Amino acid sequence: MSQKNADADSGDAALRAPGPDEAGAARADFDFERVIDRRGGDSLKWNKYAGSDVLPLWVADMDFAAPPPVIAALERRIAHGVFGYGKPWASLVDTAIAYLHYRYGWRVSPEWLLWLPGLVTGLNAACRAVDGAALTATPIYPPFLSAPRLAGRKLTTVPLVLSGEEWTWDFERMEAAVSPETRLFLLCHPHNPVGRAWRIDELTRLAEFCRRHDLIVCSDDIHCDLILDPRPHIPLSLLGADMARRTITLMAPSKTYNVPGLACSLAIIPDASLRDRFVAVMRGIVPDVNVLGLAAAEAAFGECDAWRKALIDVLRVNRDEVEAAVARTPGLSMTHVEATYLAWIDARGLGVDRPAQFFEEAGVGLSDGADFGNPGWVRLNFGCPRETLASALRRLSRRQNFERTEDR
Repeated sequence: MSQKNADADSGDAALRAPGPDEAGAARADFDFERVIDRRGGDSLKWNKYAGSDVLPLWVADMDFAAPPPVIAALERRIAHGVFGYGKPWASLVDTAIAYLHYRYGWRVSPEWLLWLPGLVTGLNAACRAVDGAALTATPIYPPFLSAPRLAGRKLTTVPLVLSGEEWTWDFERMEAAVSPETRLFLLCHPHNPVGRAWRIDELTRLAEFCRRHDLIVCSDDIHCDLILDPRPHIPLSLLGADMARRTITLMAPSKTYNVPGLACSLAIIPDASLRDRFVAVMRGIVPDVNVLGLAAAEAAFGECDAWRKALIDVLRVNRDEVEAAVARTPGLSMTHVEATYLAWIDARGLGVDRPAQFFEEAGVGLSDGADFGNPGWVRLNFGCPRETLASALRRLSRRQNFERTEDR
């Protein structure tokens, strides 16, 4: 059953945060060190390297079991036995609204929510719903680059800049890149792949840029509950009524609670006209979310906060291990990961044309930076048990040290 607001007089739905004793007891039941064998089954992540000795740390899919409340909710739904067409039900909507208020202080009306069978669907729908060219910054999650093209929209990209030890926006180049035809800004918040959790001053400046150029913003917030540093996530819609009017926010339980295969996400669109356009482009093309995805979403949003906090602790340790390993490996560098479970690694110092292939030969499968708009880089997914990560980092180190020994 979903957590409900303890203060009935307030009129605001809010999830009940577990107390210290309750959270501690719950965490004892979570086994983030268990290695689950995903080979030979239905795993896209692991089947990419079927038959070879390669540890897959590429696609953003963790190797942890889903939270126990999610599994229990799925078991109950399966026991029902009937899997007809489904629609979001009242308690699911209430739970999602309560979650958004509890996590971000965001007061969301039920009609703002549109349930989707995936966040990429939302990106593509946004590009079709907004009539005009799109602007984004690279490197970026690959569907940001493909969605405008598939919608027949022009896309302009501006590189993020590496300022000291931090990736940030190049507002001067963004001003030069925007045109009268530009109508849509595609935002990744937190950022995949560079791992930034944007600060309020950065978001405020971005909001001012979008207001000045009258841009609609499609904000991919799918990693918003995976902030590793002590910094709050602030949805762009909270930066004033005008930003809410011009923002499509995409969220999902899939990354945080590791249920991407259940294909359930949601768009939050406060403006009725923009919401109507979004619905119109989906009609006849985008299917409803399957009933198991909806059941998992209600449990994830309503009952899994202790699990999420325990996961964050695990990801922080893994992040630190990756950063330390990269720092001591010649030819590699990276910036600090503030959010997500993804490390964006500069491999240009290796002096190889295809670093992803280079590391595959070492037995580690990473995402190729060229797909994100930055050749010479790789992305590493550290959302896995410590044993798996340690083995992968040893392979990376051995490969690089071997190559340098051979050069001598």
